[in-house]
Amino acid sequence: MAILLALLKEVRPRQWVKNLSLFAALIFAGLLFQEGAFGKVFQAFIIFTIFSSATYLFNDLLDIDSDQEHPYKKLRPIASGELPVPVAVLALVLGVIVGLAWAYSLNYFLFISGVVYLSIQIAYTKYLKTVPIIDVIVIASGYLIRVYAGALTISAHMDVWFLMTVIAASLFLAVGKRRGEMTLLLNFKESHTRATLKRYTEHLLDIYTAMFATGTWITYALFTFNQPKIVPDGRALQLISFLPRTLVSEKWMMITIPFVVYGIMRYLQLIYEKNEGESPERILLSDKPLMITGISWAIMVIGVLYYVG
Repeated sequence: MAILLALLKEVRPRQWVKNLSLFAALIFAGLLFQEGAFGKVFQAFIIFTIFSSATYLFNDLLDIDSDQEHPYKKLRPIASGELPVPVAVLALVLGVIVGLAWAYSLNYFLFISGVVYLSIQIAYTKYLKTVPIIDVIVIASGYLIRVYAGALTISAHMDVWFLMTVIAASLFLAVGKRRGEMTLLLNFKESHTRATLKRYTEHLLDIYTAMFATGTWITYALFTFNQPKIVPDGRALQLISFLPRTLVSEKWMMITIPFVVYGIMRYLQLIYEKNEGESPERILLSDKPLMITGISWAIMVIGVLYYVG
């Protein structure tokens, strides 16, 4: 039981929240309630949860020595000896085999997405994480691949501005992660610092963060502006017919923009004021204002797309 608990801790369940991005295309393509679509994407979500867990095992097996000298990573089950290496290797192999077999049986293109994701993660672990700028792009690509995997599973069309939003948001989170790591490790010896962080400066990361934060909300705003006209059919908002023309809009998705703007501003506040950001999923799952904003945004999006138009 102790080994199983250590294995569960090693695969980082908190990180699984990233895989929710597989549902993005399902929701924004208007297929959320299409028969069978949700079930397929949910299976893809489980598959990528297996893939991401396998990559964490692979990363920690390769970095045992360096993790043991790291102020935080030394507490990970493999580095601390809590999880035996043979068990970790077995779980890694089984995870890759089961995940790829499941993906192939569900959708050939999902299988290809899984192969691409695993290949990039292996390259990142072995070399790319030491290359400045490329390391951030690779981290961001993980989110983009997930979104594409969800879309490919159900053959959903994705708007170009939606993809631009995903790219900008992915780069924003990746740079924020690096900014948070730098802040956390400033007080430790240089030898404990991630090699690629030595090639960044605080000022440079601040510029990157501002650039992609701005890009995220602007591309999202353009995405909402370019959404097809939503004409209320009376299912949810019959009140609209009584409103003056000043308050009536055919672009109801625009009302979700303030949630995105606030979410970005709150995330930046946590990075700079509270020195967080090295773990985006930890912030999303622990900061109440950000959680409320995210849930409210999701409810608003689904309400506008499925119950207004």
